[in-house]
Amino acid sequence: MANVNAPFGFREYSGTGVTPSYEQVTLYNGGIDYNAAAIYFGDPVVRVGTGDGTIKQAAGSAGGSSVTMAGIFKGCKYYSLVVGRTVWSNYWPGGSPVTAGNQSTIEAYIINDPNAQFLVQSDSTGMAQADIGANVDFNIGTGNAANGLSGAYLIHTGSAATGFPFRFVGLVWFPPGANGVATSGAAAAYNYAVVAFANVETKTLTAVNT
Repeated sequence: MANVNAPFGFREYSGTGVTPSYEQVTLYNGGIDYNAAAIYFGDPVVRVGTGDGTIKQAAGSAGGSSVTMAGIFKGCKYYSLVVGRTVWSNYWPGGSPVTAGNQSTIEAYIINDPNAQFLVQSDSTGMAQADIGANVDFNIGTGNAANGLSGAYLIHTGSAATGFPFRFVGLVWFPPGANGVATSGAAAAYNYAVVAFANVETKTLTAVNT
């Protein structure tokens, strides 16, 4: 059965933590740039800039040694002037739901544990067993405002890629017949990959296995 193209961002697969929060940490007191565009559940995020501790959605094709991930976005809490109360959400809606004076009310939840692994859908080229050990890039895709889920997906870049933010560690094989499951070691469109951080604030691993 052909895999259906339905990316969902970077979803926790394994790590040192336990469900439901795994390695989730909190960025307090203005963790998100109040004027940032939308950030969806499962999006890779980066710092806004040097000297600015807030985060924003990472750009698509964000690879290269100059880009360091802050982590994977898992939701937020903020005081909304629109509805006049504290809001807990699995995504940041963008559009300045708070003002600069209320930015300190924003809490952002991310995963930045260097041992975390994530499930993510590949692009139309797909990942292959032979690619294990390669550093790989991603595209941000289109997030879903209805459910807050990310549309990020993995780009097949091959084992020659260096400096990219994620390391491909394996394919998903079970359950047979499910969407995204590999049926052989060869690349297949939109198969599911397991990746770890290669370049995140808590770990830098830019070399490629040979």
